[in-house]
This record gives sequence, C-alpha cells and structure tokens, in this order.
Amino acid sequence: MARAKARSSMMMRKKGSMEGISVKSGGKRKVKDGAGLTKAGVAAYRKMNPGSMLMTAVTGKVKPGSKAAARRKSFCARSRMWMGERGLAARRRWRC
Repeated sequence: MARAKARSSMMMRKKGSMEGISVKSGGKRKVKDGAGLTKAGVAAYRKMNPGSMLMTAVTGKVKPGSKAAARRKSFCARSRMWMGERGLAARRRWRC
C-alpha cells in the first residue's frame, strides 16, 4: 500500500517540475542576489530529473566562441521577453 502511494505521488509531479526548490530551501537566489538557481538548487533539480543537463548560470568573463559564450547567448535569446522581477534579475546575473 505504501509503495503504491509513493509511486502515485511520484507520478503526480510533472517532469521538469521545480516543486520543492525555493529561496527558503536554498535552491534559488533572492531577487536582490540575482535570482536563478544556486548550485544546490541545480543539484536538487538534477536529482529529481535524471538525465537533465541543467547547469548554473554563466556569470563571469568568457572567451568569444567558447561553450560558455554559446550558453549565455542562447539563454539571453530565450529570456528576452522575461519582464518579471525575477526574470530581469536573472538576465542581469547572466549579463544579458
């Protein structure tokens, strides 16, 4: 019975869900700190979603044409329309 209950609760959570990852749990940064996920938050997400390739933000200086530069360019393009407080803070953190 307990096994079935645990399995059904696992099935209820959508794949790619950020459920359980919050600022309070240490998984996300506060808006004033630049929003986005912390290293612990990325680890928690990858544990809940095996096979995920999620990584932390590219915040430092990068060489043009490097993988990090490509990740930053891709993120900035995807997040261009983010107008919420957290989205704008995340874009500042990524240096978009």
